[in-house]
Amino acid sequence: MRLSALRAIGEKREKDFHKLGIATVEELVRFYPRAYLDLTERSSLKTAYHNDMVLVACEVTRVTPVNYGNRRKMVKAFCSQDGFPFTAVWFNQPYVAQKLKAGEYLFYGRVQNKFGQISLVNPTFEPLDKNYRLKGIVPVYSLKGSLTQKVVRAAVLEGLQKVDLESVIPWQIVKKYDLPDLNRAYYEIHNPTSQQNKDVAAERIALEEYFILISAFKIIKGGKEEVRLHNYTVTASEVKEFAGRFGFEFTDGQKIAVNETFENLRAPTRMNRLLQGDVGSGKTAVALCGIFMAVKSGFKAAYLSPTEVLAAQNYEILKRYFPDYKVGYLAGGMTAKEKRELKARLKDGEIDILCGTHAILQGDVEIPNLSLIVCDEQHRFGVAQRNALAEKGVGTDMLVMSATPIPRTLSLIFYGDLDVTTIADKPKARQEISTSIIPESKYDDMLEYIRKEAAAGKQAYFVCAKIEDDEEGTIISVNELFEELKGRLPTVRFGLLHGKMKDKEKTEIMTAFKNGEFDCLVSTTVIEVGVDVPNATTMIIYNAERFGLSQLHQLRGRVGRGAEKSYCFLLMGSESDTARERLLTLKNNADGFKIAEKDLEMRGSGDFFGTRQSGKMLTDIKNLRYSTQVIFVAKKLSDDAFAGRYDDERLRAAAIQKYESLKDVVLN
Repeated sequence: MRLSALRAIGEKREKDFHKLGIATVEELVRFYPRAYLDLTERSSLKTAYHNDMVLVACEVTRVTPVNYGNRRKMVKAFCSQDGFPFTAVWFNQPYVAQKLKAGEYLFYGRVQNKFGQISLVNPTFEPLDKNYRLKGIVPVYSLKGSLTQKVVRAAVLEGLQKVDLESVIPWQIVKKYDLPDLNRAYYEIHNPTSQQNKDVAAERIALEEYFILISAFKIIKGGKEEVRLHNYTVTASEVKEFAGRFGFEFTDGQKIAVNETFENLRAPTRMNRLLQGDVGSGKTAVALCGIFMAVKSGFKAAYLSPTEVLAAQNYEILKRYFPDYKVGYLAGGMTAKEKRELKARLKDGEIDILCGTHAILQGDVEIPNLSLIVCDEQHRFGVAQRNALAEKGVGTDMLVMSATPIPRTLSLIFYGDLDVTTIADKPKARQEISTSIIPESKYDDMLEYIRKEAAAGKQAYFVCAKIEDDEEGTIISVNELFEELKGRLPTVRFGLLHGKMKDKEKTEIMTAFKNGEFDCLVSTTVIEVGVDVPNATTMIIYNAERFGLSQLHQLRGRVGRGAEKSYCFLLMGSESDTARERLLTLKNNADGFKIAEKDLEMRGSGDFFGTRQSGKMLTDIKNLRYSTQVIFVAKKLSDDAFAGRYDDERLRAAAIQKYESLKDVVLN
């Protein structure tokens, strides 16, 4: 049902909802509040302590224009609460100057008490309309354009009356476990009658989504237990001899991974295995051993990478370790003639190992006698993309790799269609990266350090969370930072890289950085999966509290790849205790899997699986708060449903729809 079916939504508001990714009424009721205000507990600023989160009713008397300061835009409002004066300050939110007028408001934010001067930092706000008195627990939604909290609340309430959100969990399972009504849960999540009812509703909705997701993996995996068609003749001694080419002793984790791959390729069913390991754990060496097992047995192999930069790097590695075999390269940036010639050589069986990007997935790419596919950085590919690659051969074995730390307890969600091998240790030669949280007062000192490092021939990354400025300019954009840094450090050569660039342009920029043509690269998170730049020794991340800890750990892993001591500097846009505690976890820990477990513990599953962390896989439950136990309950219910043959058509339809949504999964 289109949004225009709702009374309160005209053409302009519909476009604003589209900016939030909401096009239907069903999507609207799945647009969960990002926070709640408990209006039964309003605070008095006279008695509030420094760093308290408070909800205050107040009067705004004056709003200053946007002040373009040193690095951040600032808006200040002069306010009073029952005659008690205070200020409210917004950093990097220039749109506040237009939206906030003199009058009565509800503010919700963190108290700063400096030398007796009280202020609220970056508070949310909404007018205290005399005809719209809020009571109880009130939802707070993300906004775009001209949308207000009042408009969104009214639209969601009307939407709840127009759609029927019936559970796809078979009624026998619902009855057996006495599950709460799903429609009621949706009402409570948007209009909570109590904190307890809100929490129960969040768990019920999350349970439904995980049940569908796990069931989707059951359906995907159910028909994939294919009988082995390729008989691998390579011996264990030959694999051991190949591993000796690397010039270092494999870690225990690498040895286990090679052995599991070897045994899997000799098993009676096709291999569909995930190799996950932390940054620098040596997954590539294990993958090359797998490729050797294929080509030594007389078969062909393919190595898929998510970017041309990474594919080119892997191509060079393959040529170095497989001098006795023909290695081919296929990527979108090649000329039409080069592609034709390469595809012809593939079809004629001249190439033993094909290395490339998504271009390998094209229908006219034929690889006769293909037995093994390695998919690098699997978190950049969806299930359907992996399946399309597997279809390049008959009964093809698949080894996919990921350096994205996912809590071991949750791997069944992300990798439900795969068997999992984890490399838990790291090579002894891998150096630790010194991580620091940089306060605003030390920002200029940090820039001076970067200037000196650049003059000494070292390189650095500057990473931002977004590409462009927008009306909710709460964080600095990569374009804005690029221009600012060029002005402040004129002797430093800066390159700019972000996801909206064309693939060819991104490849050129990254290659230029690797070749030393830039001293510093200002980028979004597209450099998470990038080429090794041993000369890059410093990683600077802006608004670090906006990222998941696992993502920060990935970014940190872009440096420390050479012999020089390397550093990661975290800049905070929020001074909250929670944000600092999370970043201290990263500062004091180098184990990506432990970091991911801690991140899950601190933020809860709902936040951990937000869009920044998991792309489109679980956007349906973004902002929900629930315990990890919900996931295991969902698995038990799904097991029961399929074991009892209760997987009816509605469930299968929902699971298949979820499977389709996995095509574009990206763990950002």
